[in-house]
Amino acid sequence: MTEPVGPDSGAGGFCRLRFDISYDGTDFAGWARQIGQRSVCEELETRLSTVLRVPVRLTVAGRTDAGVHATGQVAHADVPRACLETRSIGGDPSTLVGRLAKMCPDDFRVKAVRIVPADFDARFSALRRHYRYRLSDSRWGAEPLVARATATWRRPLDVEVLNEASAVLLGLNDFAAFCRRREGATTIRDLQRFSWVRDDEGVLIGEVGADAFCWSMVRSLVGAVATVADGRRDIDWCRALLREKERSSQVPVAQARGLCLVGVDYPADDELAARNTVTRDVRGSTGCCGG
Repeated sequence: MTEPVGPDSGAGGFCRLRFDISYDGTDFAGWARQIGQRSVCEELETRLSTVLRVPVRLTVAGRTDAGVHATGQVAHADVPRACLETRSIGGDPSTLVGRLAKMCPDDFRVKAVRIVPADFDARFSALRRHYRYRLSDSRWGAEPLVARATATWRRPLDVEVLNEASAVLLGLNDFAAFCRRREGATTIRDLQRFSWVRDDEGVLIGEVGADAFCWSMVRSLVGAVATVADGRRDIDWCRALLREKERSSQVPVAQARGLCLVGVDYPADDELAARNTVTRDVRGSTGCCGG
């Protein structure tokens, strides 16, 4: 359900809940439901439906791909207010955090639950989404303790060149060369942050932020700039990709395991409705927000 809930605030009405979610994406086929495969959405909806005793359907900020992680995923659902007035919940949806923790496997958690305005939409209200990418270019690969969340690159990477290549991609551009095209979806995005540092263990940490992302866009951006930083391409090649009108076969897609959705920004409550209208006009109803 993506339309705002009705204004009825009585016992027979609905309310909108926001869920803040973390997961290790290694053993998931992605966020979205897929027949015969394990998905974050299905696992969480199943448990919420059990606790609330009504079918629950979630709308998510970003439908992450298989193997992609999250520490700052956001979703919403509309539920009957009566579900929250049971003795175990007592009208306080935050009590669901503890109950779900007992029911969920170790690879996903709901960290917060709260009632939000009817105009809040996890997907369409979002101003920007933030991803972090962990990349090891050491000869031995990633440290075993963090290998599930760290990608590897088989050539040494120059962090200065990595940042120079990333900088030329910033701004409002058509990122068709970096996206898996979806029918009826735009590939124009505002890339607001793309920068890299090496941490104390020598792992490259990339911070990527935009108003929204196309499917596979972040991993394609990482693959492109890493190909420049390891000396196989130059920055002009990277810049020229912005003139392409379809997915470029020259752009490698970096490993999913290095990518994590770390946050989603939303406007103030009184600006939600206006933001929803702008996003729907620009993005349409399909093709948005994949890692």
